[in-house]
Amino acid sequence: MICILPWDLVLCSVCQAVLKMLNEIGAVENIPDFIEGVKNRKRKMSGFGHRVYKNYDPRAKVIRKLAEEVFSIVGRDPLIEVAVALEKAALSDDYFIKRKLYPNVDFYSGLIYRAMGFPTEFFPVLFAIPRMAGWLAHWKESLDDPDNKIMRPQQVYTGVWLRHYTPVRERVASNQGEELGQIAASNATRRRRAGSSL
Repeated sequence: MICILPWDLVLCSVCQAVLKMLNEIGAVENIPDFIEGVKNRKRKMSGFGHRVYKNYDPRAKVIRKLAEEVFSIVGRDPLIEVAVALEKAALSDDYFIKRKLYPNVDFYSGLIYRAMGFPTEFFPVLFAIPRMAGWLAHWKESLDDPDNKIMRPQQVYTGVWLRHYTPVRERVASNQGEELGQIAASNATRRRRAGSSL
């Protein structure tokens, strides 16, 4: 089972918030009103600013080019026009320049996922899959390095330390009296039990 870190969920929600924001803006001609709303703190601009990058996020430059490649293959998403115009308007406004608010990688990634046909509910999975290599490398490093005292996220196991394997048939037989999680069998399970593939 994959445990998605809270920060990864934040990133997923930023992508979703960017798409929602672009949908609310709707058209390029609505951008000036939106920008004024942001400056008056009546609106929130998603996908801009980064806690580390105080200049233009280098990943945003790369992913913007990638977005153009994806759109050349699958067709142009109408929201990309709004996104590009919003970025241009923000980067030419002193309010955003003084605060060093530039597009981050999440500003375009949601548009790419959407163009590829992924519903927003899939975004957490799309964030988790490429991070698996890093998570596994971090875990392996923690096992190989005795001086590595920091392991994030901290995990506290409160279960039994040593268990002996119990064959499935014995487990089912010993749990017949319990009514924990009695769930009706799915149609696929019923067909499998009946020996039919239809």
